[in-house]
Amino acid sequence: MSALQNRRLAVVTGASRGIGAAAAELLSERGYAVALVCKSNLSMAEALADRLNERGGEAHAFSADLSCEAEVTALFDAIEAHFGKTVDVLVNNAGIAHANVFACETNTDYDALFDTNVRSVFLCCRAVYDAMVAKKWGRIINVSSMWGVTGASCEVLYSASKAAVIGLTKGLALELAPSGITVNAVAPGVIKTDMLDCYDEETLAELAEETPVGRLGTPADVAAVIAFLASEEAGFVTGQVIGTNGGFIT
Repeated sequence: MSALQNRRLAVVTGASRGIGAAAAELLSERGYAVALVCKSNLSMAEALADRLNERGGEAHAFSADLSCEAEVTALFDAIEAHFGKTVDVLVNNAGIAHANVFACETNTDYDALFDTNVRSVFLCCRAVYDAMVAKKWGRIINVSSMWGVTGASCEVLYSASKAAVIGLTKGLALELAPSGITVNAVAPGVIKTDMLDCYDEETLAELAEETPVGRLGTPADVAAVIAFLASEEAGFVTGQVIGTNGGFIT
């Protein structure tokens, strides 16, 4: 337990795959104890935790519906009980994508997007708020999207939910800065995760061509920015939206 107490504790939501898994892996490599949180792919998160532990890390997988207040409260109680300490770094990565023309959007679509993409961020931030303020240190990194910055046709509700994450980030950053806590957002562009599985190879090639650096992003590209924002070196960076889009938007 003494070795663990010397590690900062990071919670990564949506950690079973994609950006979340890459962020959890990199944070573990850099010496953080990591709680991997997912909603439905617990076996995948557990397998990743096992791999991280085999490499000398300290990781454990948890499952929760982050849009449910009671489950979020129970989740963070379980995380603190398992690791024996409070959370130092919170990475709010859990989210869903959605595309449709606005005229066809439904109340159900709206509720699903805002519950998963916004309410989960609100509840998780609130869960760590008091403990971070008490110890005068913390890092909160929220994963938004470049469409949260610019908006996207046929992704109006998704854009709105990710814009809300940016607004939450900026407001909370100002509130928590005097307590030594930074709050930032990462706004990925076109990242090669399973969210792109609906596109054929021709469309993916076109998206890569539209990206000025000439390729699609990878989960590792985003994880590197998350790891920096979680570090001591990022202590003077707060309230920012860091684009990781290969120049797709500027």
